[in-house]
Amino acid sequence: EPAPPYFDGPHLWENSGKMILLDKLLAKLKANGDRVLIFSQMTRLLDILEDYMRFRGYQYCRIDGQTSTEHRDQYMADYN
Repeated sequence: EPAPPYFDGPHLWENSGKMILLDKLLAKLKANGDRVLIFSQMTRLLDILEDYMRFRGYQYCRIDGQTSTEHRDQYMADYN
């Protein structure tokens, strides 16, 4: 399904109280050198989080239903 033209920018987190909180929390955790796992069953939310992570320059790994078992196992091993 074709998607509308989306644009990266601060609107990714400024339009949601939960995303504002997540933005602040992730900045603090990154400064401490912590790692974070975020779980969601909603693929649209994962799309938004992926755009956000890329825009902010955070290293991330997305594992969803489209991820092959081989890649999933490798990504989990890399994280651990």
